Amino acid sequence: MPRPNWFFCLVPAFLIILCPLPGIPHPHVFISQRTGFVFDDQGLAGFRVSWTFDEMFSVMISEDFDTDHNKTLDSKEVAVIREKAFGYIAPYNYYIHVKIDGTPFEVKFIKEFNAWLDNGIVNYEFFIPCHITALETPKQIVLSPYDPEYYSDIYFPDKAPFNMENTDPFSIKTQTARDKSTLIYYDMVNPMAIFLSFKRK
Repeated sequence: MPRPNWFFCLVPAFLIILCPLPGIPHPHVFISQRTGFVFDDQGLAGFRVSWTFDEMFSVMISEDFDTDHNKTLDSKEVAVIREKAFGYIAPYNYYIHVKIDGTPFEVKFIKEFNAWLDNGIVNYEFFIPCHITALETPKQIVLSPYDPEYYSDIYFPDKAPFNMENTDPFSIKTQTARDKSTLIYYDMVNPMAIFLSFKRK
């Protein structure tokens, strides 16, 4: 799916001159992701995704969408960001790739999108519904954030890359590692992933 016209403005000409990589994609946007695994009484309810962007992308989003230049994003500006600077990644699973017991899960929609500025840095947060009933045997979840076209590099922060909400009824195990079953970026890279298993206590 083609990128929106404004997207290519994110890549200043001097980067293309200084970093010529013919035929090989390389990232122009860098995103630190924290993931919340949200449970309800039945099991997993979904994923709360928080993105913190790099300084260059933040400046460009601010210039384009903070229309009153007050260094905050009001509800109307957030709505435009969702439409113009976020919605186009829907066909890419919103860059959140999930497998449930080895079967890919299609992210059809997101909820509760928000965007804000924190000392000039752009942050997004959104919720992905994914209802999985807990059983007496473990359910296996693999969540890996990546842009398959490598325009954006999404990585986990060193500290607290994920958290859990409402976990008391369940027994949960987690691990962060590379997903050896998946290859991206011209089959050169195994993406980082969060491996989670859960069952009823």
